[in-house]
Order: sequence, then C-alpha cells, then structure tokens
Amino acid sequence: MADMDLEKQGYSGFERLMFFMTPILFTIVLLGALYVLFNTDTRNQMLDIGNSIPYLKEVLPEAKTADGQSNDNELKSANLSRKIDELQAQLQEKEAELAETAELKATQEQELKSMQEQINSLKASNEEKTADDAAYQAKIQELASMYSKIMPSKAAPILQSMTMDEMVLVLDSMRPDDRVRILEKMNPQTAADATMMLKDTVTAKDRQIAALQAEVKKAKPSETKQPSSQLSSDQLSATFAAMDAKSAGELLIKMADISPSKVIRILNTVDDTTRSAILAEMSGINQTITAQLMSKLMAGN
Repeated sequence: MADMDLEKQGYSGFERLMFFMTPILFTIVLLGALYVLFNTDTRNQMLDIGNSIPYLKEVLPEAKTADGQSNDNELKSANLSRKIDELQAQLQEKEAELAETAELKATQEQELKSMQEQINSLKASNEEKTADDAAYQAKIQELASMYSKIMPSKAAPILQSMTMDEMVLVLDSMRPDDRVRILEKMNPQTAADATMMLKDTVTAKDRQIAALQAEVKKAKPSETKQPSSQLSSDQLSATFAAMDAKSAGELLIKMADISPSKVIRILNTVDDTTRSAILAEMSGINQTITAQLMSKLMAGN
C-alpha cells in the first residue's frame, strides 16, 4: 500500500510539471513560428537551410525576396525623383523671373541715364544761351554808353541809319537824360515812332529778337523804298567825316558785334581818307573784326 501511495504521488508531481510546461512550450513554439513567418530574412534563411536538405527541398517553397520592401524602395525613389523634378522646375521659374527682373532693371537704368543726359544737355544749352544773351546785352549796353558820350547832334544821325527796332534797342539801354538829348536831334517823325515803341513795356530779350528779325529782313533783296527815317549815304558820309577817327573807330567796332552790315554800309559811304583813318583806329582796337570787315569791303559787300 505504501508503494502504491508513493507511485501516485510521483505521477501527480510529473503531471503537475507537464501542466505548467506544456503552455510554456506551446507559447515558445508559437512565437518561434510567428517570428519565422513574419520575419522575411529569418524565413528565407530557414527555407534556404531546408532546401539544402535532400527530399525536404521538394516540399519547401523557394526563398523569396521582400517584395514589399523592394516596392517601398521603388516608391520612395519615384517620389524623390518627382520631388526633385518639381524643385528643378521651380528653380528654373525663379531664375527666369530673376533674369526678367534684371533685364527690366537694366532697361530702366538705361532710360534713366538717357533722361539724365538729356537734362544735362538742356541745362548746358540753357546756360550757354543765357551766357550768349548776357554777352549780347552787355554789347548793347556798351554801345549805348558809347553813343551817350558822342554829341547828340552826331549820335542822332547814326542811330537813324539803323532800323527802328535796332535804334529802339540802343535807346532803351541808355539813361533817360541821354536818351532825351539824342531824341531832340532826330527827325521828328523818327523820334515820335521811337518814343511810341519805347513806351511799351517790352522785355530786353523781345527787343533783341525784334532787332535781329529786322536785320534779317533788311538783308533779303527787296525793291521797297528805304524808309524816310533812315539817313542817305551822303548824310552818313558827312556825319562820320565830321567825327574824330578814334571815336568813329570805337563806335564801329561796337556796332560790328550787333550789325556788321551797318558798319560795311557806313565804311562804303565815307571817302578814302576818312575810311583809312577809321580803319586804322579800328585795327588798333580789334584786328580780327577789322580784318573781317575789310575782307567784306574788298568783296564788294
């Protein structure tokens, strides 16, 4: 009876051991199977080992690569290539916009440079014109001063030989007292016409333009009769013959800057002796102007 009890107790302990070990072994086997099933590398390795065993390789399938992983890599590569293409397209678009902006900037800079050059040219032209106008006005003022120093009885006939616009231009540059003394010695009608023009409020520049226009009109061939306000050749000759050669030379040099044709006319009216004396004085003042006038005299102007 005692042996039977010990045997029962021994079976009971083994059974208890198997009761605990069986689930553990089952779990280990199950985990191993799942690991081999879902781990591609391990499964392939096991299949390779199995395929190396005779007869067993006929039952086991061939080891395969991870198609999913390969597809993922290909998909990633395709996505990366597409992203690179998009970035390159954006880069080219930005470069085109930058080139267009640079071209527009260059065009605007060129236009700005051209406009600045035009402004500088206009400024230079305006400054040059202003300087010429100032020099011309200074010549008129100097000529008016010269006539103011001459006796009114001699200055009046010379001024009357000019056009009305030229005469008014010179008279307007004189002091009122000097102007009155010369007007008193003029022909009444000429003095009246000059007075009417002097009373109008006209800028010096407008008077200069009018005088130049009158000079141009007179230079053109015309069959119209000389105005009665102008002196005849005999009167001019007598006037300058009575003047001192030095004073006449200084006066004609000043007139040459304004109306060279008037100087030529006066020199043509005087006799040879008077002309020689006047030209000698003029040459001492300004040889260049005198030489130019002399060449015109010799040409028959």
